[in-house]
Amino acid sequence: MSSIAAVLPRRAWAASLRGVPVLSWVGIGLLVAIVVLSLLAPVIASWSPTEIDFEAIDVAPGVAGHLLGTDANGMDLLSRILHAARLDLGVAVGAVAIAVLVGGTLGAISGYVGGWLDEIAMRVVDVFQAFPAFVLALAVVTALGRDTADLILVIALVNIPPYIRLMRAEVRSTREHGYVEAARCAGESWPSILLRHVVPNALRPLFVVAPLNCGWAILTLAGLSALGFGVELPEPEWGAMIAAGAEDIVAGRWWASVVPGVALFVTVLAFSLVGEGFVDRRERGSR
Repeated sequence: MSSIAAVLPRRAWAASLRGVPVLSWVGIGLLVAIVVLSLLAPVIASWSPTEIDFEAIDVAPGVAGHLLGTDANGMDLLSRILHAARLDLGVAVGAVAIAVLVGGTLGAISGYVGGWLDEIAMRVVDVFQAFPAFVLALAVVTALGRDTADLILVIALVNIPPYIRLMRAEVRSTREHGYVEAARCAGESWPSILLRHVVPNALRPLFVVAPLNCGWAILTLAGLSALGFGVELPEPEWGAMIAAGAEDIVAGRWWASVVPGVALFVTVLAFSLVGEGFVDRRERGSR
């Protein structure tokens, strides 16, 4: 009996993996590679991300022992890009995780309880979503500050309203199922029903959307840094590096801006491939 119980979860897991599109696996592979490279940054790069080589200012890739070249301050681009991956990924994943937790909780309570609480929650969400997300992020970061913790909080706050609305819609649909009504008839309290029966069956859309939002969060951080509202130099961050090297492109020194731009593009593309694959799988499963 124990062997059968062990085989069934493995078969279910294998079946779930077979449903994941090939492009999602490509995205997952890219993300794993990016994470591994960022963790191995001190081993791969012989220079510190903020160390200045005064004998190699704005050198091209492959010159003077700098594989990807240096920027206008003489800092090694390979080291800065790898260390920037830690910051960008950490901020994006942390912000989306907070948004999923807070937005999912508020949306679940609002959708299940309904009434005046639901009305107030939806009106607050409408106010936040009346502003473009990036403009709202600019306003909030101006008020809070631009430390790493502040940036995580800013991007999380901007992402919370969509998760509230999404979770509310799923809970309102799930609460009408027969097993929820059976739990009510059995005398369970509404918090118990919500936690044990409704929320576990309403979470999937949040995790489907989360990878896409991680890509958006990285772009938001890069945009804030490029405009001077995010991470400040000499801290390594892709958006700040792109902005700092943009004026050198005209002079033919393209690498200071293009190389971090490629890193940003590949990372956002990886999150998009994972998210789009999960969305496609969910749509096929609902048919």
